[in-house]
Amino acid sequence: MKILALDSSGLVASVALLEDTGLVGEYNIQYKKTHSQTLLPMLEELKDQVELELSTVDAIAIASGPGSFTGLRIGSATAKGLAYALQIPIIEIPTLQGLACNLYGTDKLVCPIMDARREQVYTGIYAFEKKENSGSTEGLHEPDSYIMQEILSDRPVSVAEISQHCNELDREVIFLGDGVPVYGEKLKELMKVPYQLAPAHMNRQRASAVAVLGAQYYVQGRAESAMEHKPDYLRLSQAERERKEREEQNRA
Repeated sequence: MKILALDSSGLVASVALLEDTGLVGEYNIQYKKTHSQTLLPMLEELKDQVELELSTVDAIAIASGPGSFTGLRIGSATAKGLAYALQIPIIEIPTLQGLACNLYGTDKLVCPIMDARREQVYTGIYAFEKKENSGSTEGLHEPDSYIMQEILSDRPVSVAEISQHCNELDREVIFLGDGVPVYGEKLKELMKVPYQLAPAHMNRQRASAVAVLGAQYYVQGRAESAMEHKPDYLRLSQAERERKEREEQNRA
């Protein structure tokens, strides 16, 4: 099974190829270029370096949102184009789940926060629970495996609100995502429970995490056609919000 994964939902552009249980290659970049400039060249470079025949890919996994409206549209259009051309399904992976997967197996709560502007973040809270059948089996020790549990569903909220949720759960938390450097000082003020910040190699979107979750979803039959796929923005774009406000003012 080959899963080609894309993530352009945030500041990082990332592509990865997963074959069975092994990561064949990954390309991440966060620099002063738009995803429209970087994503397709990165995909082409990865394809060339690992000598990938696109016809052998089983599915496209895409970070489906929330995130940057422009970035999500670019990733979605790229995934749909590939899926249409190759006649393969798309696997939608919520962006925040992909971020949380970077910290697979931790005993802490995981709280990704992405800067949503307007003093809000896209966020959720996750925990990794050990599978009941993991560990020793018939005298042989097998590696522990975990299930990612959604403690708080993905939503746009203020930093004060997500901090309150974390404090009420009364467990140590790890924060990650591009909202951390933006709202780090507020977290210091608001957090009452112990918390950590994920290190640099884990604190941004990675297509490898999208690919790993994509493989799990694929086995479970959780895929859709290119025609069915659309990004999950979680809230209206700024232009849509402003138009709605004008319409409400005109009706008043």
